[in-house]
Amino acid sequence: MEKTYNPQEYESTIYKLWEDNNCFAPRGTGDPFCIVIPPPNVTGALHVGHALNNTLQDVLIRYKRMKGFNALWIPGTDHAGIATQNVVEKQLLKEHTTRHDLGREKFVEKVWSWKAEYGNRITTQLRKLGCSVDWHHERFTMDDGCSKAVRKVFVSLYKEGLIYQGNYIINWCPRCHTALSDVEVEHEDLTGSFWHIKYPFADGNGYIEIATTRPETMFGDTAIAVNPKDERYRSILGKMVIIPFSGREVPIIADDHVDPEFGTGAVKVTPAHDPNDYEIGKRHNLEFIKVMDESAIMNENVPKQYQGLDRFVCRKQLVQDLEENGYLISVKEHFYSVGHCYRCHTIVEPYLSKQWFVAMKNLAAPAIDAVRSGKVALLPARWDKLYFDWMENIRDWCISRQIWWGHRIPVWYCEDCNKVICETEDPKECDCGSHNIHQDPDVLDTWFSSALWPFSTLGWPDQTSDLATFYPTSVLVTGYDIITFWVSRMIVMGLKFMNNIPFSKVIVHGLVRDAHGKKMSKSTGNAIDPLVVMDEYGTDALRFALAHLTTSGGQDIKLSTDKIASSRNFANKIWNVSRYVVMSLEEVPAGLDPATFDLADKWILSRYNRTVEKATELSENFEYGMACSTLYQFIWNDFCDWYIEFSKRRKNESMPIVLEVLKGSLSLLHPFMPFITEVIWKIINEKTGGTDKPLIIHQWPEANRQLINDEVENSAEIVFSVIHSIRNLRADSGIAPGIKLATFFSVEDENKQKLLEAQQLYISELAQLNYTDKSGEKQKLLYTSASGIDIYIKAQGVVNIENEKDRLQKKNKSIKQEIARLEGKLNNQSFVDKAPAEVVLVEQEKLATYKEQYMRLEKQLTILS
Repeated sequence: MEKTYNPQEYESTIYKLWEDNNCFAPRGTGDPFCIVIPPPNVTGALHVGHALNNTLQDVLIRYKRMKGFNALWIPGTDHAGIATQNVVEKQLLKEHTTRHDLGREKFVEKVWSWKAEYGNRITTQLRKLGCSVDWHHERFTMDDGCSKAVRKVFVSLYKEGLIYQGNYIINWCPRCHTALSDVEVEHEDLTGSFWHIKYPFADGNGYIEIATTRPETMFGDTAIAVNPKDERYRSILGKMVIIPFSGREVPIIADDHVDPEFGTGAVKVTPAHDPNDYEIGKRHNLEFIKVMDESAIMNENVPKQYQGLDRFVCRKQLVQDLEENGYLISVKEHFYSVGHCYRCHTIVEPYLSKQWFVAMKNLAAPAIDAVRSGKVALLPARWDKLYFDWMENIRDWCISRQIWWGHRIPVWYCEDCNKVICETEDPKECDCGSHNIHQDPDVLDTWFSSALWPFSTLGWPDQTSDLATFYPTSVLVTGYDIITFWVSRMIVMGLKFMNNIPFSKVIVHGLVRDAHGKKMSKSTGNAIDPLVVMDEYGTDALRFALAHLTTSGGQDIKLSTDKIASSRNFANKIWNVSRYVVMSLEEVPAGLDPATFDLADKWILSRYNRTVEKATELSENFEYGMACSTLYQFIWNDFCDWYIEFSKRRKNESMPIVLEVLKGSLSLLHPFMPFITEVIWKIINEKTGGTDKPLIIHQWPEANRQLINDEVENSAEIVFSVIHSIRNLRADSGIAPGIKLATFFSVEDENKQKLLEAQQLYISELAQLNYTDKSGEKQKLLYTSASGIDIYIKAQGVVNIENEKDRLQKKNKSIKQEIARLEGKLNNQSFVDKAPAEVVLVEQEKLATYKEQYMRLEKQLTILS
């Protein structure tokens, strides 16, 4: 083996080994286990969110594969309608042309060409991450199979009356000229203005004061609304007011939606430009007046002086005019959230538009029941609330987009008889015989095809063997940010078209933030590029760091390069111990012989099998962070730091155990760190003439409970604690490692005394001791203790006794100050009453620890004196 592990030297070779051996394909035997990848955008590059999500999926599928399941992980990408169209449009601008210059058909061809050239970037990066997806099952949301599924679902829902066309307030991007789903709108907290404006009464007797953040929409007002319980306005209900500069009269109406505490308690109602006002308008049969066009340019429904102005230019001019004409009462600073297009960052306009919708209420009911009954479990369960809040208050889903790239809506209109045609196959003519038919220009929301992903990827609507074997899929791994927009809709569509849930468990993980808990972004300079860190630290280091940081509660994780470097150090530790083992293998060791086992052998086999049991249990429960901690502690501390040291004095007897535990540890670690474990596995088996089967398809270890022994572990822990205490004393007192310490023990427990005698050789070698008798008790002695055992070391010639006394006295003084500070804090009743119970407990534990240290130091000083 090379002296150091260089990830770049091995990773691509290992991934090719897996692909060449078809290791990612389902084996065809065992219980089926299937997961579908949340499809990344075809425009995307791997970011830390992808790295976390796909690492967790890969850990899961590798574990299930090793457990003997017929495991399938389906990869694929999303066509990402607006995102992809924008990328190609920007490319066209560099060529001094536009999509309109090309025309729809040629533009769509251009996007397909772009996809063919650049669309595989994200899948290449998933390979670099080590994802063991079955590439033979790779799908694309606009491939022929997925397109067939989308068409069938749309037509079915349309013919049931569950898809309809109607006018509604939607999120509109004036730059992209399309409707946006709520998830495609990014909100930013901004400081704006609240303009308080006079609306004069039509009878000339005074005015009503309203407050608005969007004065330019006032020309679309069709009412002023107040709360029916607001006594301030009861006497003027039904009166007419005049909209400044327009002369149009609108009524004052009462509606429960109005918050009397917000603003002046009187709100302008603009049904065509605000979702809440839209609902008020519907309830009161108000007129719907649009005041701007699709580019947010003021239209013919506003006074002439504002027509043709951009909405924000109009706002500025209008506010100035209101002030000059005495309509503006005041301007107040206002903090509010403003929606922006996720692609071009243009401020989104609530806009009344004719769109296609899915009627969701009846479809949502079975999906609500599926989670409430436990058929689908969101883990952790705290995400149930988010799911139910969304589903129980669900609105109809706007599924049309005014762009060219995507699944075109399969609806045609006859220009002669006005018939609407919706079929799974493109019609050539209308039933009336006319060939004058044209297709609806809109495409479907990207989430429409994504909602079918669990069954469209398995071949539906065709009844394939994959569909019969792997649907419903087993588990979905996703971030909490798309529970509403994706997870909920997959459950809806699965129940509707497969008459079954799409998966039984949803593992919800947090988002990746920086070391301080802040959102990562390129603009703030705190983003960690996974591709960069994989090159610098190795893929396994990034994967282990991400998995190690996950929690069962699905909280956001704080990632830093320090954490990744720590995982890289762990990889190096594994490499170094494996290199030592391989170099020590002079011949293939025989099998385990219990007759030769000493305490250390029994201890490591007990700890190993306990670790197998624990790691299996944690993996079954998706507790990956705790599984990583368990493996790290066992491999680094138990195996490398303790057992390997113990084993060096009796290599022949211990080597079979070393090899058994090392290979088992590699198996347990493989799902988290697949590359380094596969490399070492291959080297060891070549050296020992073992299996040529890659580790990825090797069996997961089984715990041998007969080898788990509490008594052995307790005895070994006593020995370790003695060695550890002596090493600590040596370090604290500045005693050089090579100096042998004349030591004797004092212990009342007979069993511990026998244990010390039996393990005398180990202790003397690892703690660098020379045993002595108690004849030196009247000499100057250093003192420490461990597990109820008093440990005395002759100080003469080992330390400067006066310097050692001075060190201990200074340390004792510092500890006394800490004890006094903590006692003062805990004696303060106000602190105890007001602080959280866990904080008080931590302080109490600190105090107990300091008191124990103080007593030990006092004893050390007494003995040394």
